[in-house]
Amino acid sequence: MKLKVILTGATGMVGEGVLHECLQHDGVEEVLVITRKSCGIIHPKLKEIIHPDFQQLATIEDRLTGYNACFFCLGVSSVGMKEPEYYKLTYLLTMNFATTLAGRNPGMTFCYISGAGTNENGKLMWARVKGKTENDLMKLPFKAVYNFRPGIIGPTKGLKNTLSFYKYLGWLIPVIQLFGGTVVKLREIGLAMINAATRGYEKNILEAKDIIALSKK
Repeated sequence: MKLKVILTGATGMVGEGVLHECLQHDGVEEVLVITRKSCGIIHPKLKEIIHPDFQQLATIEDRLTGYNACFFCLGVSSVGMKEPEYYKLTYLLTMNFATTLAGRNPGMTFCYISGAGTNENGKLMWARVKGKTENDLMKLPFKAVYNFRPGIIGPTKGLKNTLSFYKYLGWLIPVIQLFGGTVVKLREIGLAMINAATRGYEKNILEAKDIIALSKK
């Protein structure tokens, strides 16, 4: 089965990395990027819709039909943000986008970038919001929903949206691995999403080790 993918977050580190893998993969036929500003990439597989408000999709809804996968990599940091604002930009935005897609693409697999430590009943605000998002996504009428929970991410060389942490402290990654920490490569996230959409996986929640395992299938 060839994938026709809708992808968000292409101007961020994870989204750019996942898009990079999709464009190189023979199993991906087309990628439609929904973005607030152009991702700046030209490729025969790539289409782009620049849309300023992900809470209001009525003007582009007709163009979101006929896809069998969504790789939702859009996200914001909770640093300095109060819960109502983070809830709006994380839970409400994601659910509005996903609900729109589910209504038009019932055979779609939805892959969501969450985070290590996510827990709807947890003590941390961001973990609760992400956890509720995960749980409610799984209630939508998609073919399947997979929630990806990477922790530390090994960047892909040559991509322009690598976060400053990884640019300046990337030397710490081998140290973290040496002491038993699990680092997921950005390439592995992209491949795992593609494999989840084409082959499925036995879990809906994918921790770091699951992502690595799925990327190799």
